[in-house]
Amino acid sequence: MRRRPQHATTMGSDRYDRHDGERSPFMVVLGMGCLALVGFLVVVRGVFVAGSHVVEAEVAYETSLSVATWNVAAINNNPFEYWITHHDPAYNSLMEDVQRFVDEPGDRDVPVSDVFTESMFGELKASMEAAGWAGLDVVERVWRDDFRHRKIISGFVKDGTLGKKRLASMPDRVTNTIKTFDGAAPSVAYRPTVINCYGGGDLGDAQTWWARWRAFVFDADIAKAPDGDRVKVYTLFNPIKRSKYPALTEEEERVSIPLQTLAGAIFDGVLVHMMNVLSPTWQALRADMCDKLNRRKDERTLDILATTYKRTDVLFLQEAASSFVAAASANDLGRNYHVIAPSSMDGSRDQNSLVLLKKSRFPDRNRVAEFSDAIVQRLPKGTAAPGDLVALSAVDANDKAYVFASFHGDTNGIQTMPVTDAVHAHVRGAGDSELRAHALVFGLDANTYKVERDGYQGVLPYQADIVAKGMASQRGETAAIDPAGYTTFNARTYLQPQLNKAVSFAERYTNLNVDHNPKDFILFYRDQLALASTAKDNTGKRRYDEDIMFPTLDFPSDHGISSAVLTVL
Repeated sequence: MRRRPQHATTMGSDRYDRHDGERSPFMVVLGMGCLALVGFLVVVRGVFVAGSHVVEAEVAYETSLSVATWNVAAINNNPFEYWITHHDPAYNSLMEDVQRFVDEPGDRDVPVSDVFTESMFGELKASMEAAGWAGLDVVERVWRDDFRHRKIISGFVKDGTLGKKRLASMPDRVTNTIKTFDGAAPSVAYRPTVINCYGGGDLGDAQTWWARWRAFVFDADIAKAPDGDRVKVYTLFNPIKRSKYPALTEEEERVSIPLQTLAGAIFDGVLVHMMNVLSPTWQALRADMCDKLNRRKDERTLDILATTYKRTDVLFLQEAASSFVAAASANDLGRNYHVIAPSSMDGSRDQNSLVLLKKSRFPDRNRVAEFSDAIVQRLPKGTAAPGDLVALSAVDANDKAYVFASFHGDTNGIQTMPVTDAVHAHVRGAGDSELRAHALVFGLDANTYKVERDGYQGVLPYQADIVAKGMASQRGETAAIDPAGYTTFNARTYLQPQLNKAVSFAERYTNLNVDHNPKDFILFYRDQLALASTAKDNTGKRRYDEDIMFPTLDFPSDHGISSAVLTVL
């Protein structure tokens, strides 16, 4: 193609030389005609090529289906909770310093009363009395005889018994980041602590932190529902039950609300003290991480889906918040996809599974029917929480009928097999007989583990189970799959309230608490669909880096994206 224009020009120049530098009208007309003909041929060829591409796309459109599944959740509140791959050396330096402070505190392991002082306890007791709480005599005894004498690290932060009693983690769970409806749109209120995205002022010294903390818990009031009554933050604390946490004594259970308030205050105070000792710039670093990991998390997630995966026919998402559903529907994603959530979408846990259908492939929304509840009813009560499963039927532009399901399993994967059984029974068993001819595609965070152990669902038994049902996955058509097909790689740091789950950076490849597992699946029946290709992604660029821990500042989830192209049989 490059030589032809040069050849035509050479012929023209020969004629030009023979006519003393002037082209004859005939040759001008002939040349223009030739150019027009070439242009026509190019256009025709272009049309032909475009036409052939259209034909090829249509063929692919009729005989293949592109899908992807992604648990989009990752970090919800605490930007420091997981080790992340960060470009700034200051992050690694700070987190290694935190680890050393906890592992080897030395003379920095001072008594609790040096950090959470007697005057602070007195002010806390006065606030609890004003709240009308009973049992404060017991709490004061615990303070004077026990808590104040403990060392901040070895005696308090690293005390496994306190962790088993949930005395520090339980108040963090309900007050870390609170969804509020104080304005026209939903917003959040942050407890003044290291382990969230608090931006209400400087926490550079203990007294400033304490004044802000006490005012937030006991003086601030918030609207927990649109047009609802405003409540004090301290009313959100819940009793801790011995039936669930047997490490509690009967007395501790009786005073669990004020006792957890004291433990939570001490825990937050220790973290603020430690961070200010280690780095005067920790708040700036946190602010940057919060911006990228937390506040812009949905924005980055939507961007990856709307750009990198814009050609994908079906997207299965898990652990999506209701705000994400609203944002997706109003985004480019919503303009190109039907966003389908379960009818029983969870508004409290706010962790919902979704199915997104590309409108060009599934143009008629009226031919989409959701039936999630019919499958949930097949399960023992409590097997699947509201919002965990969405299932639906859909018909594409070629009148091909499908069943699509998306599911988020429990942390240990114990619910994954029963839910898979229920989907299988509904589609192929005694369920809706009309669905038997529908091609099933099931995207899920199965939470399966490379190493099966007591209370944890192994990936190999799960693959064997689906194969026995006549299914295959993106991992293979037989039970003999590679158990190291990782789709997660994350570990908790020392900056979170459950230190029993913390992992040192050096142990990120070996510690059992590291989530380095093959958790995500795309399922289909072998007599309906075949695997043409598969890929995974932990960069947002259709590339998977096996060596990085994620989330990262560019990839906002702790699960990679698994994708596949399926051939319709």
